[in-house]
Amino acid sequence: METQSVPVDFLPIIFQVIVALGFVVVTLIATHFLGPRRKTKDKLETFEAGVKIVGNARQPFSIKYFLVAILFVLFDVEVIFMYPWAVNFRSLGMTGMIEMFVFMGTLLLGFIYVLKKKALDWN
Repeated sequence: METQSVPVDFLPIIFQVIVALGFVVVTLIATHFLGPRRKTKDKLETFEAGVKIVGNARQPFSIKYFLVAILFVLFDVEVIFMYPWAVNFRSLGMTGMIEMFVFMGTLLLGFIYVLKKKALDWN
């Protein structure tokens, strides 16, 4: 027998959202009224982990940093797809094994392409 949801079933979720939003609003208002209002030169200055500011932050730098970061994210996200396969390894059988070999082969081809284009060479 299939049961259907009724609006009353969503009351706990709605209540939790209202409480969370209420907490945020009350906290923001309370900190605005209770916090100090002294503006000094030191407070208005940019803070970067305690290190004194040197030079301009808008300096151009090598695109290699972006390329390495994008490639890392690309190959790292692909690993996420291996977890469900590993969990269901036995139930997927030989078909699942073949599909994973195709998937890994595709990743390997992409990695070989990146190496052939010398995208990771820093010279």
